[in-house]
Amino acid sequence: MDDSYRLEAGSPSVDDYLRLRREAGLSEPAREQAVRGVDGAWASVKVIHRPTGEIVGMGRVISDGGWYFHIVDMAVLPAHQRRGIGDAVLDALLAEIDAAAPGAYVNLLGDPPGWRLYQRHGFVETAPGTIGMRRALETKS
Repeated sequence: MDDSYRLEAGSPSVDDYLRLRREAGLSEPAREQAVRGVDGAWASVKVIHRPTGEIVGMGRVISDGGWYFHIVDMAVLPAHQRRGIGDAVLDALLAEIDAAAPGAYVNLLGDPPGWRLYQRHGFVETAPGTIGMRRALETKS
């Protein structure tokens, strides 16, 4: 990441969080969910583009603080991708985890565009031993 970007600890505002998720191609939670969740992370970082002051990247960790650490909300705006921002965000989050709980269980659910980034940082697929699962909510008509 070059000097035109600054990495800071902390969560983005709810508006920036929703914008980053939307513009990076991630699903967008309801605003009420974002309000409750954005500051509920165990750790979070954001990346600011110095010339414009715009928040262009983020990442968060949710955790029990002892053993389980789940990396979430890794997002970089498309115009700022391929500049080392994702690497810097993931490095910062992993350094915080390693300092607090060496040898902890760290996982994430990675979409295809992020697979190479996560592999560079030591993440491996867990299948077939384990698979990621989520609860599928039915929509009421």
